[in-house]
This record gives sequence, structure tokens and C-alpha cells, in this order.
Amino acid sequence: MFDRRYLLRASGAAAAGALGAAALPSPAEAAGSAHFPTDSDPTAGVTRTLLQEHPSPAEGWEAVQTLVQIPRHKESGRHSHPGIEVGYIIRGDVLMEFDDRPPLRLRTGDPFFIPDGVIHNARNVGTVTTMMLSTYVVDATKPLVTTY
Repeated sequence: MFDRRYLLRASGAAAAGALGAAALPSPAEAAGSAHFPTDSDPTAGVTRTLLQEHPSPAEGWEAVQTLVQIPRHKESGRHSHPGIEVGYIIRGDVLMEFDDRPPLRLRTGDPFFIPDGVIHNARNVGTVTTMMLSTYVVDATKPLVTTY
């Protein structure tokens, strides 16, 4: 677990957690939609910029908004949040992978919703750096992101 302010300001493996060079190929890789050399960090260059953070009307909760940028052929890394994530793809193509359901293909202009605690990974499968606006309503006493 990480401090949310550190997590939002950091990038790459520190921000999203490295998946390890020996990780098994994902369904997207197996399908040939992306190729990741085994000696490179799949989360390198991923950035999360804190846009705003406010107390929620529900005590103990807060609303946090970030701009997430994922370079071509990179991914956020498997992670979860202690609350919901409501997002919008500003630019790019993402394969949103989940531990408990089929992946979801998202393109520019698509909204998405991730329930509390669901482990997911956003993989850029497009030709440009993906930009996502993510808004979280989360338990203020827990780290914003837990990596796996």
C-alpha cells in the first residue's frame, strides 16, 4: 500500500507497481494486440496527476480526481481502489482487464465504472498515449491505490 499523495505524483513502477519480467502473457498479448519485451517495465512512463481532492458529503469518504496517462504498449498495473472509480477515456484505446470478469475495450469518448475493490489493469492497445479522467469516491482512511 502507498501514500496517495506519493502515488499520484510518482510514475511508472512506483505509481502502479511493476508486474515483474516473468509475468505470464495477458489475453491481449496472447491475441497479438500488444507486444511487451520481457526485459522492459510494462508500467514505465505511466503518470497520475492529481487534479482535485475534496471531502465527500459522507463522513470518512473523499472524492479524488486524476488525469492518468498511459504511453503506447504500456499498462497501469493490476490494482484496486477502496471505493468506486468513474472514468472517461479522453484519448486513446484501452483494454480494461479484470480479475473477476471479461476485459472491456474502451475507446476515445467511452465512460467506464469500476466497483469498490475490483482488481483491474488498464492496458494501452492503441497508437497514442492514452489519457483517462478518473474520479474516485473512496474511504479517506485507506490508500487510494493498492497494487498487486
